[in-house]
Amino acid sequence: MTGFLTTHVLDTAAGVPAAGMRVDLFRLTDGTRAHLVTMTTNDDGRTDSPILPAESFAVGQYELVFQAGAYFGRDEENSFVDEVPIRFGINDPNSHYHVPLLVSPFSFSTYRGS
Repeated sequence: MTGFLTTHVLDTAAGVPAAGMRVDLFRLTDGTRAHLVTMTTNDDGRTDSPILPAESFAVGQYELVFQAGAYFGRDEENSFVDEVPIRFGINDPNSHYHVPLLVSPFSFSTYRGS
């Protein structure tokens, strides 16, 4: 297998990469959620290495959880956007899967990037 998983987080409210945001990756299997890795975005809003590198890459269902509320410095009582979970499937073990997140304190969006 040569596929891998990456992300890029942009703070659309400030118009900058979201540096220092914690991102957790989980594998979903038969209703079970297994934590695989925790990473933090760098100054460019990316992780320093693939979240799921080629040697760990496998077909299946996954969930990325972005800690946007902590990034924006909001507490649970005053936050609209807090944890941002994105569930997605990997069906090609040889592809690059890129999951970007565009986020502000009030909204977010994602897409399958390249």
